[in-house]
Amino acid sequence: MRNTTLCHIEKDGKYLMLHRIKKENDLNRDKWVGIGGKFEEKESPEQCNAREVYEETGLTLIDPAYRCVVTFVSDIWESEIMHVFTADKYRGTVKDCDEGELVWIDIKDVYSLPIWQGDKIFLKLIEDKSYPFFSLRLQYEGDALISAQLNGKELDFKELI
Repeated sequence: MRNTTLCHIEKDGKYLMLHRIKKENDLNRDKWVGIGGKFEEKESPEQCNAREVYEETGLTLIDPAYRCVVTFVSDIWESEIMHVFTADKYRGTVKDCDEGELVWIDIKDVYSLPIWQGDKIFLKLIEDKSYPFFSLRLQYEGDALISAQLNGKELDFKELI
């Protein structure tokens, strides 16, 4: 099982989103995702998040918030534990990314982009602020979300996606 981070950087009611169009064998190919990537040896979630955001965007985060842990289970991809952060303070200027195109997207418009169904769930939970920190387990068959558990309890996720 691999560990990754994902950060949704916010500015003026928009998220900085990455359109994954540059890598061929990419499980996120053609999808829009937040900023992040795989842990390196001995990294904490916070260190991985800071490094990945800087490498992909050129931005240095200031006081990002650790929001949730998402466990992905798939019938075709390696299982993954993703540590999700949000940030609205940073230094630097957005640079070109070698993994895709970086675009500031109105938060309300993110949900109509080709994103993972589970991303819609954790983004809505983060925006709702009812859960300061939560654990979400998402199970996929191919690209289809088949089950979700929030803090260990089955979640009726259909209205969230």
